[in-house]
Amino acid sequence: MSRWIEPVILKGQHVSLEPLTLDHEQAIAAAAADGELWNLWYTSVPAPGTERAWIEAALAMRDNLGAQPFVVRDVGSGDIVGSTRMFNVEAAHRRLEIGHTWYAKRVQRTPLNTEAKLLLLTHAFESLRAIAVEFRTHFMNQQSRTAIERLGAKQDGILRNHQIGKDGVLRDTVVFSIIESEWPAVGANLKYKLGR
Repeated sequence: MSRWIEPVILKGQHVSLEPLTLDHEQAIAAAAADGELWNLWYTSVPAPGTERAWIEAALAMRDNLGAQPFVVRDVGSGDIVGSTRMFNVEAAHRRLEIGHTWYAKRVQRTPLNTEAKLLLLTHAFESLRAIAVEFRTHFMNQQSRTAIERLGAKQDGILRNHQIGKDGVLRDTVVFSIIESEWPAVGANLKYKLGR
């Protein structure tokens, strides 16, 4: 079976997105420990001792559902500082979602996230010829919602009681998207932000 999204390295000035492998287990643990990110109840960052299972689940999503998980490497330091993923792939409709994104505390609110999104969106719209890219986040994750809006994505709606969290709490999911016709303006804006 041919895949719509093949493994690829996406490299910029600040960040390199590289296909996730089991060899990244220790680096993922170190990145998640910077800020003890697993304590954020509305995210799915691997807790200590669960990194291998988390990677195996991401790779199963790749193998069975056409997703592409990445590690996020800080080009300046060479360190793995987080993870992101293309998933919810609908190849027949040329749609995908970008998410499962988290960063070590020390690189949050830096150009790294802006450039990572620019690389992912450029690949989606210009190489894969996607017609729409979605972003979803927990209703309570205001930091993520603000960051998605800053990208230029528009809110499509809220899926109420969309998922049951690991703690049993029901999650409302906010859905955003960027469509193909919006990409030139969104891309230009992201490049402008990076240039500042």
